[in-house]
Amino acid sequence: MPTPDAIIDLLAALAYGELSAFDRLADDARMSPTLAGRAEMSAMAAFEFGHYERLAGRLRELGADPAEAMEPFVAALDTYHALTEPSTWLEGVVKAYVGDGMAADFYREVASFVDESTRTLIHEVLADSAGTAANAGVAGGGGRAEFALREVRAAVSANPAAADRAALWARRLVGEAISQTQHVLADRDSLMMLMVAGTGGLSGVASMITRITERHEERMRALGLAS
Repeated sequence: MPTPDAIIDLLAALAYGELSAFDRLADDARMSPTLAGRAEMSAMAAFEFGHYERLAGRLRELGADPAEAMEPFVAALDTYHALTEPSTWLEGVVKAYVGDGMAADFYREVASFVDESTRTLIHEVLADSAGTAANAGVAGGGGRAEFALREVRAAVSANPAAADRAALWARRLVGEAISQTQHVLADRDSLMMLMVAGTGGLSGVASMITRITERHEERMRALGLAS
């Protein structure tokens, strides 16, 4: 069974991710060329804050102060967002779908190693985070998947050269996400042990990474972008 520290660290990391997503999506919404796009991304931000509140509430139930529990994850997540700040609306949309989707895949994988109530909460929080296949070939994507597909396809239709730039941007997002995740795992023994124990060893961790990568490639194909 995971230690209480591992559960708190997992929920705290996800909570700060949701809080950061709220800030970022609210800012990125202002780059939308249409009011409809701005409204949709702002709605995503509102959902993220609701997710954060649920996670913070659970942390309090476990006897942890949310702000203190999240603090160890601030540097890595803030660095990731600073290094991947979108400069265009298309970059913002791709980050909201591809970048957040990859993070959601990671948390869903790790959720399988924890108790049922924690696992249920994580799955509910991630329910509308860019998933992996469903509409237009992307499972679990929900409204965010539909939004991303529509916006990316419209941008590429208007400017075909944007596809290559968006693909490069997506690769950058993945690289930075992996780098910062490695920093977190190196600093938080409880999370590293949770992953190693849950997957059955380093080979299991490698298999998990492969699954996450495959889902990322599904999203890229759905967007019509080469991974």
